[in-house]
Amino acid sequence: MNWVKIIHLLCVMGWMTSIFAVPRALIFWKREHARLGEFGPLGDLTVRLYRFSAGLGVVALLTGLWLAAFWGFPGWVWVKLVLVLALAGHYAWTGRMVLRARRGVFSESDRFLRIFNEISVLGVIAILWVVVAKPF
Repeated sequence: MNWVKIIHLLCVMGWMTSIFAVPRALIFWKREHARLGEFGPLGDLTVRLYRFSAGLGVVALLTGLWLAAFWGFPGWVWVKLVLVLALAGHYAWTGRMVLRARRGVFSESDRFLRIFNEISVLGVIAILWVVVAKPF
């Protein structure tokens, strides 16, 4: 079971990296696009990071469900799962912004993207609190 935990944590860390980095990268990609007038290297890097981390997120979810089943789905796991699904929704929203950016459409302001990025940090803090404190 320790190997499942290790794989889970490793994939979670990779997914979190993208959750924090892609909205920030969109800010710089937007500036690059305004300067170049086309899809540049930062856009390619952002798309690749998003795609790669999607797989990590799926593995993290599957191994997390495996661990939850092993532990008998205690109450705190359900709270964590709801928070993870909310974070997955945030990630999907990020994906929609990445797809639009590939077409050269940057609708969101830098300020919106910064705030959007910080919301994910609050979600991760909530998840960590539930995992560590196990309040339910």
